Amino acid sequence: MKLKKLLKDLDVEVKGSREIEVTGISSHSQFIAPGSLFIAKKGKTFDGSEFIPKAIETGAVAVLTDFFNPFLQGIVQIITPNVNKLEALLAKRYYETERHPLYLVGITGTNGKTTTAYLIHHLLANFGLMGTIETIIGKQRFNAQLTTADVVTNHKTLREMTDQGLKGVVMEVTSHALDQNRVGEIQFDMGIFTNLSQDHLDYHGTMDEYFKAKLKLFENCKEKIYNIDDPRAKAMQGGVTFGIHSTADLQAKNIHFSLEGTTFDLQYNGKTTPIKTSLIGEYNVYNVLAALAVGLKKGERLSILQKRLTTFPGVPGRLERIENSKGFHLFVDFAHTPEALSKVLETLHALKTGRIITIFGCGGERDQDKRPKMGAAAEKYSDQLIITSDNPRSEEPEVICREIAAGLSKEAIIEVDRKAAIERGIFMAKENDLVLIAGRGHEPFQKIKGRLLPFDDRDVARCISHLTSE
Repeated sequence: MKLKKLLKDLDVEVKGSREIEVTGISSHSQFIAPGSLFIAKKGKTFDGSEFIPKAIETGAVAVLTDFFNPFLQGIVQIITPNVNKLEALLAKRYYETERHPLYLVGITGTNGKTTTAYLIHHLLANFGLMGTIETIIGKQRFNAQLTTADVVTNHKTLREMTDQGLKGVVMEVTSHALDQNRVGEIQFDMGIFTNLSQDHLDYHGTMDEYFKAKLKLFENCKEKIYNIDDPRAKAMQGGVTFGIHSTADLQAKNIHFSLEGTTFDLQYNGKTTPIKTSLIGEYNVYNVLAALAVGLKKGERLSILQKRLTTFPGVPGRLERIENSKGFHLFVDFAHTPEALSKVLETLHALKTGRIITIFGCGGERDQDKRPKMGAAAEKYSDQLIITSDNPRSEEPEVICREIAAGLSKEAIIEVDRKAAIERGIFMAKENDLVLIAGRGHEPFQKIKGRLLPFDDRDVARCISHLTSE
């Protein structure tokens, strides 16, 4: 695409020729190829202008920046005071996502985004998925680096989904992504709000600021669907509501839980429909309600959605059952906030026939205030706690473990080595006990001192469970 077409009618200063051909755009210098436009934007911990020389070296023909550098040679400079905003517009123009519309569903909230996204992807035919675990384009699957990718990648992926003949996509949208304009120039047909609880206060500062970031999704949505039971729902007006404890457009009643799944009566449009799912817990009832709401708004028949739901295979690392031959129940779950951990343990506590052994930790370089709260949440419903390392990043895991333990009223086992902690919990489990390994879910690596070390809770648990059965 010619640069002049990309910049048509935009109020920018251009130093160099507008006649050059642009063959790609990126804000990451390592992804620059000959003919690319490099977007040199500023982040909280980096300045993209520092990577301009590397971008030129690898073939960039133009750079988008907020100041003119007269010493740069052999590259066209596009100058604007708002690089982030223009980046989104250029991404939309380059990938022509406006000319190739998909039905877009965005999901935001502290917990439930991933499960709800997978449910919607399963219920609606010919939909793609962009989320925490992976991106799904037809039969192709790509591991995700971030829950919500950068804005250029998002527009590029949407174009790829269109080219593959998909009709729509469901996307997890984080508060960070909304604050950083990672979904800029993306018009969502439907936005979903799942819930809000403490998380990411190291970034947002307060719960009010955290919620304000979430609400940005609905500034660019045609319709909204939200959890009426959440205390923050009073800030939402109109739209479709779902809930359990409050009257809603879609309301679940007569809920019955077991370790094999959940059943409930769905009240919708004055009628009652029995719903069955293999998912466990009240929080998953909310996820199912949100997904059903999307399907119904899309015009699907409830009877069809009801049938498809029974074949839902679950979500990797979300209360995922790990089989063993010793007769205890072993689960791996992503719960990494006080609210999420409390809810999953409350669910298991109501179904237990033996002890609950919980193995968990907290991530480093993240909201420190939630660490003792995580400890208190785990203690409430567990018979035995094993506190261990999560993703300590640059922090000392021993320090993180002690900060978690500060929220306990009784002593817990601290085993910093996560593999040893999982092994300890599994070996102490007896028939009918419940073992929960929480915090990391599907994640395939541990982040320690700047390194990514292969470590999947599910694989480790399977391996140790196999050893215990020999």
